Parts: sequence; C-alpha cells; structure tokens
Amino acid sequence: MQNRDAIIIQTSIIGILTNIALAAFKAFVGVISHSIAITMDAVNNLSDALSSVITIVGTKLANKAPDAKHPMGYGRVEYLSATIISCIVLYAGITAFVESIKSIFHPSSPDYKTIALVIVSVGVVVKVLLGLFVKKRGQKVNSNSLIASGEDALNDAIISVTTLVAAIIYIFFHISLEAYLGAIIAAIIIKSGIDLLKDTLSQILGERIDSHLSKEIKETINSFDGVNGSYDLVLNSYGVDRFLGSVHIEVLDTMTARDIDELSRKISHTIYEKYHVLLTGIGVYSINTLNNHIKEMEDKIHDCVMGHDHVLQMHGFYVNEEEKTIQFDIIIDFDAEDRPALFNHIHGDVEELYPDYRIIMAMDSDISD
Repeated sequence: MQNRDAIIIQTSIIGILTNIALAAFKAFVGVISHSIAITMDAVNNLSDALSSVITIVGTKLANKAPDAKHPMGYGRVEYLSATIISCIVLYAGITAFVESIKSIFHPSSPDYKTIALVIVSVGVVVKVLLGLFVKKRGQKVNSNSLIASGEDALNDAIISVTTLVAAIIYIFFHISLEAYLGAIIAAIIIKSGIDLLKDTLSQILGERIDSHLSKEIKETINSFDGVNGSYDLVLNSYGVDRFLGSVHIEVLDTMTARDIDELSRKISHTIYEKYHVLLTGIGVYSINTLNNHIKEMEDKIHDCVMGHDHVLQMHGFYVNEEEKTIQFDIIIDFDAEDRPALFNHIHGDVEELYPDYRIIMAMDSDISD
C-alpha cells in the first residue's frame, strides 16, 4: 500500500510541476497574441494541476489508519477526491465556454508570433508524454484518479493541436476561428468532466464485482475438499483493492460443525492471502445424502425452474422430510420484465409438482459472475 501511495504522489507531483509550467507559458502566449483558445488551454492546464493536488491529498487521507469511528479505514476518500476533481474539470469547462461565447459576440483579432506557435507545439509533445506516463502509472497501481488524469492530458494534446491548426489557418487565410475553437475546447472539457463524474458516482453507488475476480475467487473456494459449490459472493469495497465480503458454500449434510469451522477458516485465510479479500461471513448450504429419492426431486424441480426464461441459476437445494419442506434459491436476470411476477409464477409451478411440501424459495440478485 505504501508503494502504491508513493507512486501516486510522485506521479501527481510531476503532473503538477509540468502543468504549472505549461499554464504559465500558454497564459503568456495567449495574452500577447490575444488568443482566447490558447488562454483557455492555459486555464485547462491549471485545472489539471489542481486535480493533481487533490489526488495527493486524497491519497494521504485514504491511507489513514482505521479508528473507532471508521473501523474500515478511510479508503473511500479516494472516490470523494475523484468526485471533486470531476467537478473542477466541469467548472473549468463551463467557465471556458462562457468566455468563448463572449468572444464570439465581441471578437478580437489574434496576433500570432513564432514563439507562440513553438510553445504550443512543445506543449503538445509534453502533454502526450505526460499523458502516457501518468496513465501507465495509474493502470499499474489501479488508481482511477491517475488514469483519468492521463486520459485528460492526452485530450489536452488533441486540443492544443486544434489550436495550432486555427493559428495556421489565420496566418495563411486571415480567418479567425479563435472564439469558436475556444467553445469547442470548452465543450470537450465539459464532456470530460461529466464522464469522470458519472464514473466516480457509479463507484460510490456500488458497481458489480469484477467478473474475473469473482470467478477466480469462486474457483479457489471450489478447489477445497468438501466444497461442492460456492454462491452468493458479495464484495463490499472500502477503497481501491480493499474488500470485505461473504459467500455461501455447498457441503454435505454429514459434515460436523467442527468440520465446517475448519473448512471456513482455511477458505478465509486463503482468499485473503491470495486476493486481499476479507470474507467476514461464510454461509452454508446443506446437500441431502440420506435419501436417494431427494436427488430425483432436485432434478425434476431444477428442470422446471430452469425451463423459464431469464432464470440464471438454482442452488442451495435441500429437503426436510420431517417438516415436509423444500428449500432452494434462484437467480433471475435483471433483464426480466417483471422479476417478482416471474418468481411467483415459478413458485406456483413447483407447488404444483409437490403439493404435499411447503416450498421455501428465495430470489437472489445477480450480483457476481
């Protein structure tokens, strides 16, 4: 974790220094050449520098040790810092758009100098190199803030190229596109801010578990002797790569409490060591072994349930002959038009198959692959 934080902070500092230098040069060029596009580009560089500062602060706060009030730590601060960065980018875009519209109605002729074009050209090269560097670092340490900053820097390079094109058009054809280009740049910045904000809010709301991770965890759990299947894997994120979760395992009804306890401890230890996921709860589904007739019942009910569209899975099947109950869970696809209605329909079909039993059926959500 310390190595990850050090990489994020180091990369952010490089981004800050680079963006401040570019902003200073572009602001100077924008003023002396009366170029609203170059000036707006300078403002964009300043917002990038501020975003890097917030990334550093967020990383420091996220690494605070857990306490009584926040026993799961402060890892989710990174999501909040990413939200702030998104709002800054959005505000910068809106401000730039307003200034550009003003310039369309009150235009001023730009006066490009050779040094201005050289500085903008150098800025393009620097932004491309910075964007690739920051994005690669972000992917290496799984930092959404760095990845977003890297992508933003690459977008800035494209914006600077369009600024150069406008300058060349003005020099050779004396057609000023400054204000209109400024509005286009601002619109791109606004879209970038909205996209970043949507991604961050989605993470805060809680996204589906990464398919690769969930499948690997289940495969590892299923590899243990005594485990016949794993279901209902839930992972709650408390920051980047900080997960608490729970899962159900299917075991034979002949296992003792001691056997299950030992098995659960082994599973929890292995999953934490291998994936850094803390399983705080491992539930149990019991498999009938004392009555061969129950297997026939399960197969019949399974065919009935899975014969319905949008049913993804049936698991946790168990029959209690003494109490005359049949228990199992089903997973219904979110794409189903009316999930509760489908659930009730399936429940009724199973009751028709075994009217002498009480059907205890639960609907699980499709939360992991």
